[in-house]
This record gives sequence, structure tokens and C-alpha cells, in this order.
Amino acid sequence: MGAPAGHDAAERLSARSPLSSSAAAAATAQVAAASAGRGSLSILRALWPFMAPYRGRVAVAAGALLVAAAATLVIPLAFRRMIDVGFASPQGLAGAALSGHVDTWFVALFGVAVVLALGTALRYYSVSWLGERVTADLRRAVYRQVMRQDARFFETLKTGEVLSRLNTDTTLIQTLVGTSVSLGLRNALLFVGGLAMLIVTSAELASIIVGLLLVVVLPILVFGRRVRRLSRASQDALADTSALAGETLGAIQIVQAYVREPLEAQRFGATTEAAFASAIRRTRARALLTALAIVLVFGAIVFVLWLGARAVLDERLTAGLLTQFILYSALVAGATGAIAEVLGDVQRAVGATERLLELLDAQPSIVSPRAAQPLPARVMGASVGFEGASFRYPSRPHELALEAVTLAIAPGETVALVGPSGAGKTTMFQLLLRFHDPQAGCIRFDGVDLRALDLAELRGAIGLVSQDSVVFSADAMENIRYGRLDATDAEVIDAAKAANAHEFIERLPDGYRTFLGERGVRLSGGQRQRIAIARALLRNPPLLLLDEATSALDAESERAVQAALERAMQSRTTIVIAHRLSTIVGADRIVVLDHGRVVEIGTHAQLIERGGLYARLAAMQFEA
Repeated sequence: MGAPAGHDAAERLSARSPLSSSAAAAATAQVAAASAGRGSLSILRALWPFMAPYRGRVAVAAGALLVAAAATLVIPLAFRRMIDVGFASPQGLAGAALSGHVDTWFVALFGVAVVLALGTALRYYSVSWLGERVTADLRRAVYRQVMRQDARFFETLKTGEVLSRLNTDTTLIQTLVGTSVSLGLRNALLFVGGLAMLIVTSAELASIIVGLLLVVVLPILVFGRRVRRLSRASQDALADTSALAGETLGAIQIVQAYVREPLEAQRFGATTEAAFASAIRRTRARALLTALAIVLVFGAIVFVLWLGARAVLDERLTAGLLTQFILYSALVAGATGAIAEVLGDVQRAVGATERLLELLDAQPSIVSPRAAQPLPARVMGASVGFEGASFRYPSRPHELALEAVTLAIAPGETVALVGPSGAGKTTMFQLLLRFHDPQAGCIRFDGVDLRALDLAELRGAIGLVSQDSVVFSADAMENIRYGRLDATDAEVIDAAKAANAHEFIERLPDGYRTFLGERGVRLSGGQRQRIAIARALLRNPPLLLLDEATSALDAESERAVQAALERAMQSRTTIVIAHRLSTIVGADRIVVLDHGRVVEIGTHAQLIERGGLYARLAAMQFEA
């Protein structure tokens, strides 16, 4: 197989947005600033940074909108001219000449319709493009911000809710940008322009309409606030449904193993019904808002038209002027009804935008320092030092997960962490990767406090093989290359051979190009583990963290992989978490943890001789 260039692999694994990284970061910062003191307008203004890079498209859409609105406002005037002038017989015209005179006005009317059609088509295309583009950029910005969050964020927010915000909420914003804003502006122009033409046509009748409209607008605005609150509640209920579905589907084997399909279906049905009820409340309120707007506005206009009809009968208005007034009244009434409906969309989008702003506003507590200290050059593995490190998880603030742990690990040393469940072994790994910071003491990597290092540089120097091996929805080649995106195919294959994965990958239908399915469902547990080990070996880090790395392997595979890991441990520092003590008897040192404290340190032989906690654990396993 040929070796693809490294940047090709990177492009396959992380597509870039047309909105540059710096522009996206600036847009995110502006959104966070604009969301302070959130009102409806301030929330919607927060979307402008995502539209700003496409000002040209916005200008084209605005121009087309003005042309289409102007053409629409000309139509009633053209009708009036046809009635009052076109059908009137100019002096000296008769028969065919009069017919041609009428034809001229109809041709002019058709020309206005053509202009209206072209302006409307261009406006529709431009705003639809903007809606799709802004939504895509917004999704990327939100996802990029979510990827930056620390462990505390994911402890408090369900993955399903994040997905709901990325999909459902951004779709509402797409409707807002791609349809509702355009329709709202169009109808606002028609309303203002139509109202102005009503005043020109008959100031007396128009003044009555304006007075009545001022009376009916106030209840519409008040009711609109209720629609916004219900829209937010509806989106939250829908997010709860998505979160529950994501959690259940992610553990489908457990659900089926315990025969809990009816229970989960019932739970999902209950959340779906709650979302339905919330949506119906929102829809009912929005329907009432629309009905209220139409009844009040049309009632006012019908009353004024009755007055106009009386004026024609009294010969104070011509038939053409009344026709013009009626058409402009219809435009104003239709625009008002459309604006009321658009307001419903806007209120829903405001609720969705508010939820997305919460994600964009979220700032991780674990960040790289502004002036990061570089890692020193090294000959072999990294040195690691825990200096009185104490830590409590945010979700369990009253319980010490680690208590004053002090441990120095020399470059190239292999250290095993053992102890009962909850002793603090995994917590030490999480602190080393700086998923959390200790509340007391510090942790050093090559003599440098982790908080002084760039996060990407720190984590780039660590290879992790977790107990729950992760396989992505990609082929075997890309899953292993995830460890180092610029690796060639040959390097990927060498890593797979070192992890004892090459043979089973070759037996797959398309070899290294076989799609492994979501979460690697096409592989056994041991095969997924070997893919994860190959990924870590490909990275070739100075520090290797193995969290029960061979727990899912059968005896034969375990021996082969253990041998590969022993080769990989040479010239690098390795920290191993192991419950199966037979895998770590050859470690340089074994650190025994209990209730977050280091209780014993030594070699296997030394700890057996002391007869402490390790000796008791070993006796139970080896005797068994």
C-alpha cells in the first residue's frame, strides 16, 4: 500500500471550515461578549460575527430584497393608473388606439412582475446560502468550543444534550437566518412602504389605520414574550429526549442483557410525551398570537375600508384611488400577519441561540498558560513527580480522591499502580493528563509543573491505552494513524505488528481499509484493545500510560502483546494500572494505593516479604 502524505490523513480526520480558525475564534469571542445582558435583540445580534465574513452575500440579499419590495409596492399604483387612466379615453383616441393604450399598461404591469420574480429568486438563493453557511460555521464553532472543555464540563452536561443543541438548535437558527429574517425584513419594508402609500393615497383614512394599529400592536408584543419562554422550554424538553436516547443506545447491550427494553421504551416515551406537551403549549401560544394579530389588524383595516367605500359613494375618492388603497391595505395587513408569524420563528430561534451561547460562553478551567514553558530535551523517557498532590472531584467535593501523594518516577522507569477499586489509580492518570488540577501540591513532568506547560505539548508527550479501548467509525488504518496523523502506511503497519494486530487486520475483508463500524462493533474486545495499543505505539511518546491494557485479551494474545509492550517500554517511562498482578511482577517499582494514599512502594518481592496490602492482594490472586 502507498503511503499517503501526512496532511492528507489530517484532512480526512479533521475537515476545516471556510471560516478560518482565527476568524472562528474571534466570532466566538464576540458572541460571548454580545450575550451579556441577554435580551432578544442582543442574542440575535450575537449571530452577526458569523455572518460578517459573508458581507458580500448579505449585500446581494439586501439589494434583491429592496428591489422585490419596491416592485411589490409599485403594483397597486399600476392598478390605480390602469383604472383611472388606462380605461379613460384620452382625447382623440378611440377603437384600436384605445385598446393599444390599455395594452401598454398591462405590459408595464407584467414588467413589474418580472422584476419582482427576479428579485425574489435572487433574495431566496442568497439568504438560503447564508442560512446554510452560517449554520455550518456555528456548528463548527460550538463543537470546537465543546472540544476545549475540561472534565468538569462533561460531568455536568449530558452528551445527548450537546448533540441536541448542535443539531436541533442550529437547525432553528438556519431557519431564522435562511428564511425568517429575510421574510421579516421583506414584510417590514412592505408594511412601512404600504403604510406610507396609504398616507399618500388618503391621509385621513391612513391616520385612522395608524391609530388602530398602535392599539393592537401592544397585546401582540406582550403575548410574544410568552411564546419565547415556551420556545425555550420546548427546546430543553427535546434535549432531554435526545440525551436519554443517546445514553440508552450507548449501553444497548446492557439494556438487552438485563431485558430492560420495555423500561427504556417507557422512559423514552415519557420524555417524548413531555416534549410533545411542551411543543403543543408553544404551538398553541404561537397560533393564538398569529390569530390575535390577524383578527386585530384585519378588523382595523376592514373598518377603514368601509369608511373608504362610503367616501367613494360620496365622490370624495375615485375608484382607482380606492382600489389602490385596498391593495395597499391588503399589503399592510398581509405583512403584519407574516411579521407575527415570523416573530414566532424568531422567538424559537432566540431560545435556540440562547442555548448555543451557553456552550460558546463556557470556558474551561484547564487551559494552557499564556507564556508556556517548553519541555526540555531528553535522552530517554520523561520524569514524573507528584509532590504532595491532593485532589477532590468537583462532583464529590467532600471526598478526597488523592491525599498528599508524593512519588518520583525516573526516566525510563516502569512503575505499576495497584490497589482496590477507588484507591486513586485512575485519578493519578487524569491528573497526569491534566484533565484536572490538584487542589494542593503539584505534579511535574520533566521537572516542570504541568500548569506551566502547553496542554497540547504535554498530552502530545503521553501515550494512553485505556481499559475501555476506543475505536472510531473509520477503517483500521485511520484508527491507528489517529495516534500520529503524519505517519505513513508502513509506520502504521509496523505499529500494528508490534501490538500483535497485523494478522487479524489482514484477515478483515478489506485489510487495513476495512471499516470497523461505530465503536468498533465489527471487532472483538481483544482486537479493539490491540488497535488501541498500536495507536499508542505509533505515537512513540516518552511517557506511556497503560490502564489495564491487556485486560480484554485472551491468554495467547496477552503474552504476545505483553512482549510487545515490554519492547515498547524500553527507553521510555511507563506507568501501569493493573488489577491482574501477574502482569506487573517485573515492574521496577510497584506503588500500592489505598483510599487515595500511597501505603507501600517496592518491588514485587519486597512487597510480598512485607506482608502488607499488596501481599494480601497477591495471595488472593495467585492462590486462586
